[in-house]
Amino acid sequence: MNLQLLLLATLPALLWANRPQQEGSICIKANAQSCGDCIQVAESCGWCTDETFLSEGESKSARCDDLKSLITRKCDQAKIENPRGKIVIDQDKPVTNRKKDVAEKLSPEQITQIQPQKLSLTLRSGEPQTFDLKFKRAEDYPIDLYYLMDLSFSMKDDLENVKNLGTDLMKEMQGITSDFRIGFGSFVEKTVMPYISTTPARLINPCTGNQNCTSPFSYKNVLKLTDKGDRFNQLVSQQQISGNLDSPEGGFDAIMQVAVCEEQIGWRNVTRLLVFSTDAGFHFAGDGKLGGIVLPNDGKCHLENDMYTMSHYYDYPSIAHLVQKLSDHNIQTIFAVTEEFQPVYKELKNLIPKSAVGTLSSNSSNVIKLIIDAYNSLSSEVILENSKLPDGVSITYKSFCKNGVEGTGENGRKCSNISIGDEVSFKISIESQKCPERVKEEVIKIKLLGFTEEVEVKLNFICNCECSATGEKNSDKCHEGNGTFECGACKCNDGRIGRLCECSKDEVRTEDLDANCRKDNGTDICSSNGDCVCGTCECKKRENPAEVYSGKYCECDNFNCDRSGNKLCGGHGRCECRVCICDANYTGSACDCSLDTSTCLAKNGQICNGRGVCDCGICKCTNPKFQGPTCEICPTCPGVCAEHKDCVQCRAFQAGEKKDTCQRDCNYFQLMKVKDRDRLPQPTDQSFPLTHCKERDANDCWFYYTYAIRNGTKEVYVVENLECPAGPDIIPIVAGVVAGIVLIGLALLLIWKLLMIIHDRREFAKFEKEKMNAKWDTGENPIYKSAVTTVVNPKYEGK
Repeated sequence: MNLQLLLLATLPALLWANRPQQEGSICIKANAQSCGDCIQVAESCGWCTDETFLSEGESKSARCDDLKSLITRKCDQAKIENPRGKIVIDQDKPVTNRKKDVAEKLSPEQITQIQPQKLSLTLRSGEPQTFDLKFKRAEDYPIDLYYLMDLSFSMKDDLENVKNLGTDLMKEMQGITSDFRIGFGSFVEKTVMPYISTTPARLINPCTGNQNCTSPFSYKNVLKLTDKGDRFNQLVSQQQISGNLDSPEGGFDAIMQVAVCEEQIGWRNVTRLLVFSTDAGFHFAGDGKLGGIVLPNDGKCHLENDMYTMSHYYDYPSIAHLVQKLSDHNIQTIFAVTEEFQPVYKELKNLIPKSAVGTLSSNSSNVIKLIIDAYNSLSSEVILENSKLPDGVSITYKSFCKNGVEGTGENGRKCSNISIGDEVSFKISIESQKCPERVKEEVIKIKLLGFTEEVEVKLNFICNCECSATGEKNSDKCHEGNGTFECGACKCNDGRIGRLCECSKDEVRTEDLDANCRKDNGTDICSSNGDCVCGTCECKKRENPAEVYSGKYCECDNFNCDRSGNKLCGGHGRCECRVCICDANYTGSACDCSLDTSTCLAKNGQICNGRGVCDCGICKCTNPKFQGPTCEICPTCPGVCAEHKDCVQCRAFQAGEKKDTCQRDCNYFQLMKVKDRDRLPQPTDQSFPLTHCKERDANDCWFYYTYAIRNGTKEVYVVENLECPAGPDIIPIVAGVVAGIVLIGLALLLIWKLLMIIHDRREFAKFEKEKMNAKWDTGENPIYKSAVTTVVNPKYEGK
């Protein structure tokens, strides 16, 4: 292609690049090249199909704009492609109003608790479609209850109490439903070492001593769901206890089989309850390695003659696997366990939706009350869940529950405290953010946990405009047939670009064309933010669609402006070509300067008390001695009262330091005298600031006045009489001093006398004590000495 022809062909695009684009239009910034691309940018974008709509120099992406702008730009409203999403309700049976005491009995298939049942949604990207869903808990709704019991040896006494459970539970459940069925199954453990003893004798009777037990087994379906309570009693009475070696049981194997073997168990499409009764813990996925079992549980039914036959082949199921199967089959689980294992099963309950835990007595005597309480707890809560959503589709819920309670987010999925006959509703919004890679009808299902009914929602996506169906392939309007002419513009074939598909991608990256993409003869092509195509810059797209490059040379963007408070343009403006365009009442490079002066207003109604200027909503005091938010604080200033004291004193009482210059210095205010302080103006009586003052003169006399500025006039009200202190009364002072000295002296004498008396009494008491302690004979004078002295001759030997 001749270079001159290329440049002429690209001239309109160059002119369009110089055209000032509409600010903030996400539709234009998307640079959509076809109607289908345009309507996927945002739900507010439309495409003008008028062939004559574009003026010379405009790019075909200018056909994509918001509706108001297209009309303003003279596009005929009838030629604007703006497809909208819609909702069509395909099945809308009303919820059933059923009474259990009426003669007519409805089958489960005839009872409707959720409305509507089927919808078709047509989704356009960015445009949510919202519909209402109603739920009413039907009265006398059928219930299937399967009792799954641990038959290890520790449950021997429990089995005795369960033998009459069928008829007793039938009677109790009549208060809830007239259509009730019950079944029974039992489990022990995998029949391999080390879970059970595999010696021949122990395989026949695993119990020790004289106990007669049945052979160990993994899971056995004893009784299919039936409405005959006496049949339940009969078969349960025939059951025998078995035994195993380890403490945890193989209950998860049994739960999996009960969930997936619908035909063998006899589940109906009604409320399904599984009562799991045990006094021990459980094995789960991975524990099978102890017995050499490594194949993961396949989640399929393996019952032959009502016995689970693959316990030795497949590992225990994982908790997540159980959750999936219980949810898929709408089974609500009631864990009836002994108090010792309550903490373990309560943690398990938190992982399994629509499950409950009840405390089983040591001999299962309270099992009926436990089942009734757990059923009431489970059925009083409604929780919505949906199947897997297609890529790019999101769903939100809002609940409208009893007593005006509303919920959003995760709480929007559920309602609690729902009684029989109560009606609640949900508002469900589904939105598509993009078209799927392969446009096809998608189906999602919304259901209530624990209920078999569900809402089927068919999703169709608007990915192309209606006018695309009538496009002219290889049209002569698209430069030698290099594109399809549809919706008023050319949609180029692969390898072709340009408004009329006039450029080939292989020919446009020449040095001469690249020169048109360099700003100010620089070296960077499209400012390094785009690609040079057909001599014009096509700016790069960023991961965040809200961030865009723009301008003839992609030199502008809307995300590299100054920030304040970690917000672009301070959150008070928008970024255009790296410059902040501030909102009203804001200025500054980062729109962080507020023009609002209300924050600078002082109590007297003046800006900054007349002592400063309001800069960005903050007072800047012109005199450095003033401080504070409104320049109201002056630490070194004498204050209003001290400032006007001398002038008030000289004018009111012809005294003070300014007495001689009063006429010259103190005529700046009006003086009014009042008789007493009660007649001074009060702050509550005024609509302007008022200061009360109390000052003392050189004679220690007090005078009172007020200072105020009203309508620019300074006013002073002063009490006309001074309050001078009276002289001291000498006689009472002297008498008081003398009396004080005398009283203090008497007090000291009394204290001395008291101390002497205490000392003498202590000495006398001491003397009396020593006298009592004397040990001599009272019949002899202790100081008597005999006059006779006897001397013994030392030489005398007694001869």
